[in-house]
Amino acid sequence: MARGFESKSVADQQEAREAGRPMRGDVIPAERKTLELARADVEQRLRTATHGPHREMLQRALKAIEDQAGKS
Repeated sequence: MARGFESKSVADQQEAREAGRPMRGDVIPAERKTLELARADVEQRLRTATHGPHREMLQRALKAIEDQAGKS
């Protein structure tokens, strides 16, 4: 009988845990990865921004991301 996607995922996670291998979620937590990607995006936009108020908004966004990353 074929296993469903979810049960296979659970079985794979249990097997990885038993074998002492890191699971995909153990490598980088999803929230941290999201913050890293958001930071990279804002930094890229900041490098190309030329309008003063837009740069200020991006700098505030970057600070907010860094503050959030420090809490997690």
